[in-house]
Amino acid sequence: MEIVVLATTERNNKIFQTILVVRFIVISPLPTIIARRQINAYSSVFNRSCMDFAIFLTMGIVVSSFALPIILARPSSPVIDLEACYLTLAGNIVIYVTYLGFFLTLFQDDGSYTWGI
Repeated sequence: MEIVVLATTERNNKIFQTILVVRFIVISPLPTIIARRQINAYSSVFNRSCMDFAIFLTMGIVVSSFALPIILARPSSPVIDLEACYLTLAGNIVIYVTYLGFFLTLFQDDGSYTWGI
């Protein structure tokens, strides 16, 4: 998150458009968390479709958070500097890899911690 905030202060950038990516970062895990909670609360036939739709929404948010700085830094009419775009993309990679690691370790079965014993 610090890299994304640092991108807003890049070289006297008066327009703080890259900070808009923060809202995508904040809301990106919400569809998956809500769907996981609904699956655990209500055991029904639609569990798989609910989770698929949540993953679809999450992927749309993730793609949007990568696309926004690229579109703002397009060469025809740049709104932000290329350095700010690169910093925002690097921050997105770090944050989403952290989210991925968190969800993979949080939602795996307890049986996988046996270590061959």
